[in-house]
Amino acid sequence: MLQQTQVERVIVKYEQFISAYPDFASLARAPLRKMLTVWQGLGYNRRALALQKVARSVSAAYGGTLPDSVERLLTLPGIGPASAGAICAFAYNHPTVFIETNIRTVFLHVFFRAKEGVRDKDIIPLVEKTLDTRNPRGWYYALMDYGVMLKKAVLNPNRRSAHYQRQTRFEGSDREIRGLILRNLLVSPSLPEEQLVEAVGKTPKRVRNIIPRLVNEGFLSRNGNRLRISLRRQFAVA
Repeated sequence: MLQQTQVERVIVKYEQFISAYPDFASLARAPLRKMLTVWQGLGYNRRALALQKVARSVSAAYGGTLPDSVERLLTLPGIGPASAGAICAFAYNHPTVFIETNIRTVFLHVFFRAKEGVRDKDIIPLVEKTLDTRNPRGWYYALMDYGVMLKKAVLNPNRRSAHYQRQTRFEGSDREIRGLILRNLLVSPSLPEEQLVEAVGKTPKRVRNIIPRLVNEGFLSRNGNRLRISLRRQFAVA
């Protein structure tokens, strides 16, 4: 939820989401339509779909208990090295090494003040050397809080990262259109394509180009000319 989304927006939705789906089994079994309704307001709906895929995999392969090793976490859909390391550190207090935007900010500010194009592979060894192995969870919390403070106090050090990318404008983007398509189908369970395109209110050609992508990704299903939020389950649940 926190990926590219401010904490203030996430807090309320996080509480609602955890209340609706307190464990992996309940999220794994949730109809996509209902789950996306709870998610509405956060954007980046692919994250919601990925989260449900993880819940289904954890339920099927691990009996509903999230693995506590980076190696096993990496076998789950949508989880890469950074997410696996963060889960181990925060959920299990294991001394894993990872980087996220605020951690990167701290190390760029302290160790690379006069250097541009710094790659994460240059930062990782420093994270490893400075890691508090007795309390990695507390150490990472402190680093991330310091990174947030630095962004308010100095010019964002992340601009010196080789991986830095400006977030694209939401207004007028494909992301906005994707969200509008899903929002309309959450209000109306099934709509003819022409009516859906009109309801979205954006350039018809762009809307029609995005609809097949949402079908391919598993968000939507089509019955003739009518579209709806997908009902199919993509992963088996134990």
